[in-house]
Amino acid sequence: MLKTKINLKTPVVESREQRLGTVVSWSGSASDLVRQSGYSGGCGECTLCEMRTPFSQGSVCSEQMVECQAGQVRDAVLIQHSPIGCAAGQVSYNSLYRNGLKMRGFPVEGTKVLCTNLTEKDMVFGGIDKLRQSVDDAWERFHPKAIFISTSCATAIIGDDIDSVATEYSDKLGIPVVPMHCEGFRSKHWSTGFDSTQHGILRQIARKGGVKQEDLVNVISLWGSDIFTPMFKELNLRVNYVVDLSSVADLSQLSEAVATVSFCNTLSTYLASGLEQDFGVPQVKAPQPYGFAGTDAWLRELGRVTHREDLVEKYIARKHAEVEPKVAALRKKLKGLRGMSATGSAYSHGLVSVIRELGVESDATMVFHHDPVYDSHDPRQDSLNELVKNYGDVKSFNVSNRQQYQFYILLKKYEPDFILIRHNGLAPLASRMGIPAVPLGDEHQAVGYDGMVNIGNIILDVLAHKKFHLNLAAHVHLPYTQWWLRQDDPYILAKHPELLDKI
Repeated sequence: MLKTKINLKTPVVESREQRLGTVVSWSGSASDLVRQSGYSGGCGECTLCEMRTPFSQGSVCSEQMVECQAGQVRDAVLIQHSPIGCAAGQVSYNSLYRNGLKMRGFPVEGTKVLCTNLTEKDMVFGGIDKLRQSVDDAWERFHPKAIFISTSCATAIIGDDIDSVATEYSDKLGIPVVPMHCEGFRSKHWSTGFDSTQHGILRQIARKGGVKQEDLVNVISLWGSDIFTPMFKELNLRVNYVVDLSSVADLSQLSEAVATVSFCNTLSTYLASGLEQDFGVPQVKAPQPYGFAGTDAWLRELGRVTHREDLVEKYIARKHAEVEPKVAALRKKLKGLRGMSATGSAYSHGLVSVIRELGVESDATMVFHHDPVYDSHDPRQDSLNELVKNYGDVKSFNVSNRQQYQFYILLKKYEPDFILIRHNGLAPLASRMGIPAVPLGDEHQAVGYDGMVNIGNIILDVLAHKKFHLNLAAHVHLPYTQWWLRQDDPYILAKHPELLDKI
């Protein structure tokens, strides 16, 4: 696989499997995955082989990631050019949006997301007229600063030309009308949807030729609490949060920042690399800010890029003195526990780092996909290698696209005392097996020095209710066959698909 540049000349983003070699099914040790990914060779030496599972029990699609990003820009409107079923996610994302606004101190409101409600008739005759009507409705109701248009599997099948409609209305309304090609079957993993949103923002909203703001740092995040403003204040820096909960003006000034950072490489790889490539905004190429080692390295690289090395060293020294005794006390309380994470790829690398800092054993984990390389192609951002280098190997490292039937065997096999999750759909399964889940709805809870203390205290709180989960496990039945309940290899059907004919 060759290094590829981000191509902003086309409205269609290149999928992660094309661009980065993303896989959604793999099993082995973390060190094996590091070696096979060939990151240090720019992915040109990648020998990673993906297992082919015979079916999928459930997942998420790229359009939902556009919904949770473009649909959460405060003064913009997202139009989902899709059947109404694709808009079902508006309910959950509206809740996240409202909670996020509250945490960040913004007025609480609902999301502004419309759906063209395509029907069987539209699948035959096309849905462009409905799209035009929806753009007119969005403008009349909200007078937004930008309008995003997302595609769906249905519109890709129809072949509706959303790009022409977007260009037509950009000229007519005098605002960016941004097409985002994110139909679910375009990519095998939903993280391409992040890239679709960010591609459109880079092409049509990020300001070209703006004046650099030497104290402004882009923070690519979701809807978590504002932990970066107080942190950066000590470094004489200001935060520009994007994409979720931002304004169109915030997105416009992306190109004027002095640097770009994030809490997760999976979320940020495309936007940060595009800003560096096309707008000259340096991406902070460093390990993710988790645990002492990662946070130290992340802050020092930020200090170097922004010429604030002295302030960074003072901050690091102060936080170490403040947090190290708290972490030491938590290690005593958590000693002997076994923990497991089941989250998105790079985020999980950070979470394992944190629980190992806390002295918790973690011999197994599950990530929903794996990118052998990120868009920067810089080995300093190889978050999996950083985990192995600083905290040791993970013997059972599993890539599984939120497949609960596989997750069941992992939980049964390794019997963790708790799991760390962000996607709550996995929590009920763990609870029915007597295992409490640590829900991380606020993705910033684990970040930085204070993140270790936060996670330690949350684990203690959750374990205080373990009896509830044990009682639940004693009175429920799992919806799997006895044959599957006896298995000890989550990937047996991938290795031996012929077994499906014998069950």
